[in-house]
Amino acid sequence: MGSQEVSTVDWQGKHVTVAGLGVSGIPAARALHERGALVTVVNDGDDERARAQAAELEALGITVRLGDGATLPPSTELVVTAPGWQPDKPLFLAAAEAGVPVWGDVELAWRLRGTDGREPAPWLAVTGTNGKTTTVRMLASILQAAGLRTAAVGNIGVSLLDAVLGETEYDVLAVELSSYQLHWAPSLRAHSAAVLNLAPDHLDWHGSMAAYAADKGRVYEGNTVACVYNAADPATEDLVREADVEEGCRAIGFTLGAPGPSQLGVVDGILVDRAFVANRQKQAQELAEVTDVNPPAPHNIANALAAAALARAFGVEPAAVRDGLRAFRPDAHRIEHVADIGEVAYVDDSKATNTHATEASLAAYDSIVWIAGGLAKGATFDELVTGAAKRLRGVVLIGADRALIREALTRHAPEVPVVDLDRTDTGAMSEAVARAAELARPGDTVLLAPACASMDMFTNYNKRGEAFADAVRARADESA
Repeated sequence: MGSQEVSTVDWQGKHVTVAGLGVSGIPAARALHERGALVTVVNDGDDERARAQAAELEALGITVRLGDGATLPPSTELVVTAPGWQPDKPLFLAAAEAGVPVWGDVELAWRLRGTDGREPAPWLAVTGTNGKTTTVRMLASILQAAGLRTAAVGNIGVSLLDAVLGETEYDVLAVELSSYQLHWAPSLRAHSAAVLNLAPDHLDWHGSMAAYAADKGRVYEGNTVACVYNAADPATEDLVREADVEEGCRAIGFTLGAPGPSQLGVVDGILVDRAFVANRQKQAQELAEVTDVNPPAPHNIANALAAAALARAFGVEPAAVRDGLRAFRPDAHRIEHVADIGEVAYVDDSKATNTHATEASLAAYDSIVWIAGGLAKGATFDELVTGAAKRLRGVVLIGADRALIREALTRHAPEVPVVDLDRTDTGAMSEAVARAAELARPGDTVLLAPACASMDMFTNYNKRGEAFADAVRARADESA
């Protein structure tokens, strides 16, 4: 399916099973029902919230089966799944055996583009282990600065179905895609796409690093203008080489160093473009200053370069790149400066839920008291600690799997003082901040970058970050 083709599926009377209630399942069920499909929703859970959601759908005439997401309903011709459902679930195995295709919410949105008669908006897609949300929001800010009607959508929280079927007519969409979503999106063909980086993550879902990388690489399939890769991460360039793209589609690299031809990079504190210029062998176009990037940490500059590359691939002028980056404000809990107390900076990067994200966070500061720990999700920490050891003033460990980090510190940074907090109550973060403050010296940064998931102690990483920020602000008030 080409990038501007639209679906020719006749939904009338088609038996479709939607797997999973929630942010993607409910819009999918509604959209299919409105087009005449005979929809059955299956869901593993059968709690109060699920029953309330089911009642709303059943009132429309949609069949809902709670507590049984394993069995394929009779007569199913298509399964549309929520992205988190694992490929080895019995429902999908039964579908494969019956020859029934499985789509994700992204695939459904792609197929429904333009079915209302409007010209479908091109997609600029972003994936990677870390930095997706920030890059997509930077990209949307740049596109808006160029005067284009756009939105940041996809895995970022705004439903792609809502974007392609809603009343707003977009010129272009900035689309964040997870490996889960890409796994179930076989016919997606973006205008241009970027893979920011690759590091082990979600391997329990994908089964192997090779399978995880292959699903990430799907974002390049059928690209028409540019495949954007990270020059510092050869695995991303390998995915470009393996992709089947439209004739004339270019490989465009981004680097924190001086760029070569067909790359974007940094020269003397300036973000420059040697890809989308008339003579890329000899010329470079200034786009913005490093200080226009908020915050100007190395990994965030890389995000800005990737966003700029996709925008330039879409024809955006240099001034809009600068203005869009200046206008961008990062989300909460992503390297968020909370306060300075006694010449010590306190920074909340609770979003750093894996070692790759934490490595980038630690690299942004010279002398750190690191607050870390939580649910390790099978991760190991030796490489992370080895790389950060010389930056560590001290470490405060929290959470269920903190012993794994402590053991890595013992092996690779035995001289660094470690405080091990054996408590998981609501006051644990306040004590962690207090103990970190005792270790810190003027000029240091107390950094919450846990390298772990939060659910052992907090509802999510947002709540963890809020607990950190509240503890820091209380301490600031006491010292005022």
